[in-house]
Amino acid sequence: MRRRIVITGIGCVTPLGTSADQLWSNLLAGKSGVSQTTLFDSSSFPTKISAQVRDWSIADEGEDADEWADRGRHTCFAAGAAKQAMKDSGVLGTVEPTRFGVYLGAGEGQQDFHRFSEMMAAGVQNGDLDLKAFVDKGLELLDPKAELEQEPNMPVSYLAGMFDAQGPNVNCLTACAASSQAIGEATEIIRRGEADVMLSGGTHSMIHPFGVTGFNLLTALSERNDEPERASRPFDLNRDGFVLGEGAAIVVLEEYEHAKARGAQMIGEILGYGTTADAFRITDTHPQGRGGTSCIKMALADAGKNIDEIDYINAHGTSTAVNDKVETLAIRQAFGDHADSIPVSSTKSMTGHLIAAAGATELIVCLKALQHNAVPPTINYETPDPNCDLDYVPNTARDHECRTVLTNSFGFGGQNITLIAGRV
Repeated sequence: MRRRIVITGIGCVTPLGTSADQLWSNLLAGKSGVSQTTLFDSSSFPTKISAQVRDWSIADEGEDADEWADRGRHTCFAAGAAKQAMKDSGVLGTVEPTRFGVYLGAGEGQQDFHRFSEMMAAGVQNGDLDLKAFVDKGLELLDPKAELEQEPNMPVSYLAGMFDAQGPNVNCLTACAASSQAIGEATEIIRRGEADVMLSGGTHSMIHPFGVTGFNLLTALSERNDEPERASRPFDLNRDGFVLGEGAAIVVLEEYEHAKARGAQMIGEILGYGTTADAFRITDTHPQGRGGTSCIKMALADAGKNIDEIDYINAHGTSTAVNDKVETLAIRQAFGDHADSIPVSSTKSMTGHLIAAAGATELIVCLKALQHNAVPPTINYETPDPNCDLDYVPNTARDHECRTVLTNSFGFGGQNITLIAGRV
C-alpha cells in the first residue's frame, strides 16, 4: 500500500500577502500586487513594473534582522515562509531529524549588478576587454559572502540548519515549474519511505537589472507600465506578457500515519503528481500542448481520479500569448467536454509570476480553495480570446465546492508539472 502524504503546515511571503491568510483574503478581493519597480532604477527599461514584496522583514517572523542582513533576498523569503509553515504544523520535535528533509525549487540569488558594472568599466580599455584588470577589480570589490549567497542551494541549506532537518536535502531549478516539481519529488521521497516529513516549496527573486533584461530580450514581460495593476491579464485577448514577481511559499509534507499519531491538523492531501517534458524548444511550449496534456493525464492517473472529480484548476496562466493558448488546449485535451464544467483561474493576474516560487504559492491557493469552498478570480479579464474559451472565473471570486483541485506549472525549457490535492 502506498504511503499517503498530507500537508500539515503552510507559509508564504508574496507581493499580495506575507501570510497564507492575507494572501487568500486579497485574492478573493481581486487585489493586485503589481506596481512600479523600486528595487532598482527601472526608468530606462522597457518594463518598469513588477510585483515586489513590500513592507516585510525577516524580523516579522521573529528572526534577528542583523543576522540575516547579508543573506540573499530569496533566502530571507524562504526562511520567513518556512517559519510560518513549521509553526502552523507543530511538527518540530516530533520527528527524528534523519527522517526530516528539505526539498526546494529555489532560484539564484540577487545578482550584484553595480559591482559587476564597476568591474566591466575597469576591464574595458580602448574598446577591448583587459581580463586582468577585470579580475583585479573583482578581487578588490566582490564580497565572498555575497557571492556565496547567489547560489541556488543556499536557501535549502539554511532551512536544514534552522530546523535540524538531517534527512534528504535537495534543490531543483526547473524555471517556473521548480517549486511544484520540488513538492512532487518530496512527496515521492516520503512515499518511498526515505523520510517521514519534508519541508518543501520554493523561493525566488529576479527583480534586478539582469533578470528584467533577460525577460525583456525574450519579449516575455508586459510593458503596460502606465497601468501596473491591469498589466497581468491571463487569457485576455489583449495580454502582452507576464509581470515579474518574487517571494516564497513553503509547505510541510507529512506521512499520514505520522501526522495522525501526533494529532496534527491535516490541511489537505497530495493525491497526484505528473511530470513531463515538451522536448521541443527552450522558450516555446509545444503548439499542440503535448507535454501539458500528458502531464495532466499522468497526475490524474497517479491520483486515481476521473476527469469529473476535479473541481477547480489553478492554471499556470502567465498572461503570455503562447502559454495561455496552449494551456487552454492542454486542459481541453485532458478533460474533453468536461473542461467546460471546471472553473479555471490564474492568480498570477494578481500576484505576478513568482518564477521558481510560483507553483508552491499556487498550491497553497488550491489548499485554501479546499478549505473555504471558494475559487479566486482571474482579474483584468475583459476581452475574450477565441483561442482561450474556458471558464476563467473572470474578475470576481466565486463560491464553489472544492473536494479535489489541480494546479499546473509549466517552465521554460519545456518542464511540465501538475499537482492534484484533495481533502483528507
